[in-house]
Amino acid sequence: MEFETSALIYTMLGSIIAYALNAVLVGWEPLFHVPANLSVNHFSSYAWYILLGIASGIIGVILPNVFYYTRDLFKKIPLKDHFKPAIGGLGVGLIALAFPQVLGGGYGWIQESINGQLAISLLLILLFAKMIAFALTVSSGGSGGVFAPTLFVGAMLGGLFAAIFHQPPAAFAIVGMAAVFGSSARVPIATLLMVTEMTGGYSLLVPAALAVILGFYIQDFLSAKFKVKYISLYEAQVRRQSYSQAHRTEHVKRALSILRDQKKIDRATLGKINLVPLLECKIPINITENEQLFLSELSKRSHCINTSVEERCLNKKNEDWKIISVIRNNDMLFPDPGLQLEAEDEIFILGSKESLKEIKKNFIN
Repeated sequence: MEFETSALIYTMLGSIIAYALNAVLVGWEPLFHVPANLSVNHFSSYAWYILLGIASGIIGVILPNVFYYTRDLFKKIPLKDHFKPAIGGLGVGLIALAFPQVLGGGYGWIQESINGQLAISLLLILLFAKMIAFALTVSSGGSGGVFAPTLFVGAMLGGLFAAIFHQPPAAFAIVGMAAVFGSSARVPIATLLMVTEMTGGYSLLVPAALAVILGFYIQDFLSAKFKVKYISLYEAQVRRQSYSQAHRTEHVKRALSILRDQKKIDRATLGKINLVPLLECKIPINITENEQLFLSELSKRSHCINTSVEERCLNKKNEDWKIISVIRNNDMLFPDPGLQLEAEDEIFILGSKESLKEIKKNFIN
């Protein structure tokens, strides 16, 4: 898990300017109204925030998969795309006949949860009804976002915990919003700042941080353990900087630097040979007397497909080779232990001549 710290100063500056301009135009009041005396006065209270963080992590696994599996289902419906939002709207309408609270952004009902004015049974129903309604709306092609509905789900979860364990509803609804969105969208720090700013609940920063980070790690752990297909509400979100096209050049330079420093390549002996065409033609390049750099494509028949780099399935007999990088759809990916190999991946391998012959013969086109 990595954070784009190099962009932090610019995002903070942009946010401050936007906040000030918006406040001048529409006022300085927070979006939600919370009691002024919110605080955690007993150490034992943190146990309930720990449980809320764990529950938020579980919801953070469920929510993206409900959303994207619903989208996949709509893609399979043999109708033109402009009919599909009507089906989604019909589904939302049927839910709203029984629970009209699922309509719209739901900020009013979030405020009701903060005020502790919703019954336990209604909080539990709305927690899951909103998931389904928002998935039907957006996944069918309708207009909408993921931020407000996820806050709604988090507020219902927090309110439910408060009602069951007789805790302050405002505090738990606010922390629930932060923890659920932080885990399901994998944006813990941004969410922590956004929710505290929206509510003005700065006295809850410590318990919110505890629940958000716990939810974030629980979501990450469960997603990896159960190998869920969709790990975030933002499908294009990358897990590592090495997956990011913005850092592609930086990582290519780093990989070449590692090769040069570890193997002490005498560049004078390379002359003016252009190595790229050699690699593209699947011609191994001698690095040392017994080591070669090899680029080739993973066969569709290989048993390595859908296995991780960590399993080293390309060659189970020998340990005298290593994967330097994987190229997929023109993106260079580095051998993160969790990286799953796919058919037609181009793989850079550094190893002995014997191991490369075996790999090429058995597993690679």
